Amino acid sequence: MASRPTDVQVRPGVEADLDALTEIYNHYVRETAITFDTAPLAPRDRRPWLLSHPEDGPHRLMVATRPAPGSGGERILGYATSGPHRARPAYATSVETSVYLAPDAGRRGIGTLLYDALFKALSGEDLHRAFAGITQPNEASVRLHARFGFRYVGTFGEVGRKFGRYWDVAWYAKEL
Repeated sequence: MASRPTDVQVRPGVEADLDALTEIYNHYVRETAITFDTAPLAPRDRRPWLLSHPEDGPHRLMVATRPAPGSGGERILGYATSGPHRARPAYATSVETSVYLAPDAGRRGIGTLLYDALFKALSGEDLHRAFAGITQPNEASVRLHARFGFRYVGTFGEVGRKFGRYWDVAWYAKEL
């Protein structure tokens, strides 16, 4: 496992993070099949998503930051979320989780820091299960989820089409 960076802080996401979070997400939209969005989004399009993650409750947004050299500000390295698994009321005790990192922030323990903070924040909530859908192949994400106790529950074969081909999504579950 990568060593944990000591200058990285994890905090709840705020509206001022929207541009940076959208930039990170759009990298995955443009370059990978990790998300099934097929066109980059504008920050205004992502604003409802950001606002659906308050600082309390089962749907959270945690952001990893590092001081930005020479600016006095911070650079967002990635984020982790928990959101509704499905919209119907009986699903309220289940969440779907995800992690997105800036393209140059992988393999440094930042995803682990983010998930650690997210699951600590969720520990007092009335939640029963967390689910994660991982587009295949993605060994780094599979390892991260296994590290946090997710277990494989099944694969939806060829469930999404992007970049002219179909992709499988493996589903993982974690008891909360």
